[in-house]
Amino acid sequence: MRNQAGNSAPAAPGRQPARVAPLAPNAWLRYDVVERMLPPGVTNVLEVGCGRGAFGARLAERYPYLGVEPDGESCAVAAARIGTDQVRNVSSDALAGQSFDLVCAFEVLEHIEDDAAAVAEWVALLRPGGWLLLSVPAHQHRFGPWDELVGHFRRYDQAGISTLLTDAGCTDVCIRHYGFPLGYLLEPVRNIVGKRRLAARASDSFAERTAGSGRQLQPASGALGVAIAWVTLPFRQLQRLFPHTGTGLVVRARRPA
Repeated sequence: MRNQAGNSAPAAPGRQPARVAPLAPNAWLRYDVVERMLPPGVTNVLEVGCGRGAFGARLAERYPYLGVEPDGESCAVAAARIGTDQVRNVSSDALAGQSFDLVCAFEVLEHIEDDAAAVAEWVALLRPGGWLLLSVPAHQHRFGPWDELVGHFRRYDQAGISTLLTDAGCTDVCIRHYGFPLGYLLEPVRNIVGKRRLAARASDSFAERTAGSGRQLQPASGALGVAIAWVTLPFRQLQRLFPHTGTGLVVRARRPA
């Protein structure tokens, strides 16, 4: 099997990611766009804030992969899913001096107060000509209880995220929405859950909410993960017809060569 660069791809773990690393419905909508925006010519990948490794398990089947996750509990799950040598319990600042063809951060940037500094740090980890691939929640006017529960500072519109990336020196910015129409149906449900859980966890710090964000609403079993994959399939196909409408953004940009 060969990856998009034409090189031999890493050996697959021999386990179905849908069972071993199941995705929640909204994550499936997101991954459908992420997968189609993976750039060509990639020989290694860094994922910042890999959480429990659901996306990482899929990326590691395509490329030499490294994931970093500062939350110890989530990192342990990711390491079991992907490999202990491919996941580190550190933040991305521990990788200074290293370089990658592709740096990914899915649902991470909105948790960071100084997002400009974070983007600059990630761009510095790219080789000249390398790519940054991000996902973020869309539209500040949709900020609600769920965002508060999981430790979001903000949501993003297209102009704002584009400016953030160009200010960091990136070019070739490409932005697509995901989540139409299913994301609009799921969001009120998440906000109801968020409001209830906020009331029960009012004493949690912002850092604690952020650390636990990757553990919220995760499929409890591999069988459920497979069922979610099938149920969301028609919605993933449908959202491709509406790349400029949705509840989240996937953004790709390049560090100049």
